[in-house]
Amino acid sequence: MKIGIITITMEVQALTRYARMSPKKMRDISRIIQGRKAVEAVDYLALIPRKSAKLIAKTLKSAIANAENNNNLSADSLIVKLALIEMGPVLKRFKAGARGTAMPRRKKMSHIRIVLSDGQSN
Repeated sequence: MKIGIITITMEVQALTRYARMSPKKMRDISRIIQGRKAVEAVDYLALIPRKSAKLIAKTLKSAIANAENNNNLSADSLIVKLALIEMGPVLKRFKAGARGTAMPRRKKMSHIRIVLSDGQSN
């Protein structure tokens, strides 16, 4: 008879909706922080001079605060399990073009979802 120890992993998430930046620009940054420790990822994002890094850092700090305040987890033990950028709604606008034509503009929005785990595997 095998007896195994089952550890339950705690997952905490934070969600920012309707961020006014295209998902393609944000995914470049979100791929960098996946798998890193949460505190290390915040420091890393502070060094990147892009708007998307600031938006993702704000969401990551919110996820860390959720873990500390709601689930009594230590920030040092958290890792970024998932940093997902989802497509939000698109604002469709028009700008004047040559010869009186209307040129369409698509202003894209994103939803940022960051999932933190306490680092214990099942």
